[in-house]
Amino acid sequence: MSKLAVQDKFLDLSDYGRSFGKFFALQLKNTSFTPIHVTLLFGFTGIVAIYSILEGYYYWSAFFILLKSGIDAADGELARLKKTPSYSGRYLDSIFDIFLNFGFLTAICYVSNTTVWLSFLAFLSIQLQGTLYNYYYVILRTKSVGGDATSKIFEYKSPKALPGEKQEVVNFLFKIYSIVYGGFDKIIHFLDKEAYKVKTFPNWFMTLLSAYGLGFQLLIIAIMLPIGWIEYIVPFFVIYTVFTFVLIGIRKKYIA
Repeated sequence: MSKLAVQDKFLDLSDYGRSFGKFFALQLKNTSFTPIHVTLLFGFTGIVAIYSILEGYYYWSAFFILLKSGIDAADGELARLKKTPSYSGRYLDSIFDIFLNFGFLTAICYVSNTTVWLSFLAFLSIQLQGTLYNYYYVILRTKSVGGDATSKIFEYKSPKALPGEKQEVVNFLFKIYSIVYGGFDKIIHFLDKEAYKVKTFPNWFMTLLSAYGLGFQLLIIAIMLPIGWIEYIVPFFVIYTVFTFVLIGIRKKYIA
């Protein structure tokens, strides 16, 4: 099962880790490893990247950030290979992402001259950017024939557990997900309430939008760290948020 039908696929700038993810998932297909195990592994890899930033090992931190992106793509691929989709994995993946993002920016703040408040603003900016990407992308996936539908456009209540997972675990992870992502979802929904009515998004628009995907955001950080631009990472992501309103404006004016 693919996330998108063939006609809806686009060049996703944030999905550069997909090839590695597919390769890694194939190696685990006939093992006892589950997608949740892979999610835990990418969480650990992200923690190693944070530690590397704090210790000033910026080349290693860049390596582990990119490795994290590759492993992050593998859990979903493994779930599709084993035909074991789960809401538990979907929510745990997203929860790990937001806490790791906070960790990356906190570590960057600690080792640079960036203020705490500006770093927190950058964290909010990154999450808002990523929420816009996910909002439009999930709409596209939901409307794509045969696409992956474990993510929902509007997630107001805990979904019914899929075979192989426990309802209480889904409910618990959904509560955490709602707490950490709910505010960002509401902001994006408010800014573009009618987006869910769109029949589909053109490929060129989705490619532009993918510059806000988490993978591309992490790629930017991974590039800026080893070349000595650590002081510019936080201000960059704050300014980068302006593009959010440009994309929403393009959607409203040209895509119905």
